[in-house]
Amino acid sequence: MEETISLKDLFLTLRKRLSLIALITILFATISGLISFFYLTPIYQASTQILVNQSKNDQATYNVGEVQTNLQLINTYNVIIKSPAILDLVIKELDLNMTSGQLNGKITVQSEQNSQVVNVSVQDSDPKLAADIANKTASIFQREIKEIMNVDNVSVLAKAVVLDNQSPIKPEPLLNIAIALVVGLMMGVGIAFLLEYLDNTIKTEQDIEQTLGLPVLGAIPTIEETVPQTSRASKTRNRGERVGV
Repeated sequence: MEETISLKDLFLTLRKRLSLIALITILFATISGLISFFYLTPIYQASTQILVNQSKNDQATYNVGEVQTNLQLINTYNVIIKSPAILDLVIKELDLNMTSGQLNGKITVQSEQNSQVVNVSVQDSDPKLAADIANKTASIFQREIKEIMNVDNVSVLAKAVVLDNQSPIKPEPLLNIAIALVVGLMMGVGIAFLLEYLDNTIKTEQDIEQTLGLPVLGAIPTIEETVPQTSRASKTRNRGERVGV
């Protein structure tokens, strides 16, 4: 016998388990909020910009071919910025207690599309340290690239600064809570349908029809024992008479 589920059955299941779904959703959101506000370390970001321009010997004339060459070299510069040749000097000059690999994980290098500008971003739990690392990386790269590639066409456009009351870029508590609400809601609905699927007890006439495939001819309602009001009064009167004797 093929069992079909109607939209009404789905709605009734959700309504019957509504308290469970709400509890799981609120629980997920609460846990996410507590973790985001009290357990995750705030991470700040500082960025600096580097310009790969024309060679200083040819600045008097604008050479389109040389600009295209500089654009192609930007990918090479991006790799060099995050190489140990640069990061080891950053660690040494800032006296950082980390390896070049750990510092590499804090630095992100991105190039603006079809431009000669390179953004160097640093993430750290200390906003001042993030700015110091970004500025030091840019200055050391500008200094060392002269020896590494024998070029002098890099300049720093903007230095990283620490803003007053700077907000961390992560975690994002509101976003985490919103995601937890959606996940909790989905989890609650899934558990509600799972419990309904595992519940094979017979509660109504419809359950009998669905389980046995037979029509219900009649039903015996639950009969509660009640005492007539006249009987209660008679018992009270008799009890009073016995007490008076």
